[in-house]
Amino acid sequence: MTDEVLAIMPEHIGSYAGLIDPPELLALAPSARRGGGDALAASAGGVAVMGLVGIIRQHPATGLFGGGAGLTQFQQAFKAALADDSCASILIDVDSPGGSVYGVEELANEIYAARGKKRIAAVANSLAASAAYWIASAAGELYVTPGGEVGSIGVYAAHMDRSKQLRKAGIDTKLVSAGKFKVEGNPYQPLDEEARAFMQSRVDDYYSKFTRTVARNRGVSGLSVRSGMGQGRVLGAEAAKTAGMVDGIATFDDVVRRLLSSRR
Repeated sequence: MTDEVLAIMPEHIGSYAGLIDPPELLALAPSARRGGGDALAASAGGVAVMGLVGIIRQHPATGLFGGGAGLTQFQQAFKAALADDSCASILIDVDSPGGSVYGVEELANEIYAARGKKRIAAVANSLAASAAYWIASAAGELYVTPGGEVGSIGVYAAHMDRSKQLRKAGIDTKLVSAGKFKVEGNPYQPLDEEARAFMQSRVDDYYSKFTRTVARNRGVSGLSVRSGMGQGRVLGAEAAKTAGMVDGIATFDDVVRRLLSSRR
């Protein structure tokens, strides 16, 4: 599978790793879902709508299952919206199960730092999970649609041990390496305790960053995030509102109207 640290709903790891449903590997689509496919679409009222849709990657996916865009493109479009004087506010339209942790902390920090420059809102329409929630929580206002879900605050890494399968097939793989830990975690042998401990340390480090960032974004303690926001589960709209994970329950159109009304 992959030993990369992921912030994605476990049921979507097959899509991320390229094992199932290649069309889902269109990664992140920063184009507005209402706006003709441009990186951002400004309404007449000055609301820039940006879509955070699909499996999240830092850079565009390439290769056999390649296509789509990544967080780098979204970040560029976000900067353009901030610099556009015709845009009084920015709405991040989210529908994502999460993805890689790479680049997520940086983008979340950039969105958080921009709160005082323009009105920035995000709406889970209908899913903001894992890395997507990490990012969406950085907006000054966060909403979820009535039938939507948010959360899955947690990270993990997966190791696939193929040694028994390969031995049964008569395949014996030997890795010749230099560097004490260069080949630890390889799929041709069981994961030893030292390698497992290191993988756990990486997971713990990213989980700490994730929860600290959400705590800052939502104005709560780290303990509140770790123990009171689903503990890795996604929560429906009402439960998420009760847990303080969102500011309100509203449709995409409702949020747009709220942003437009602030212009009048």
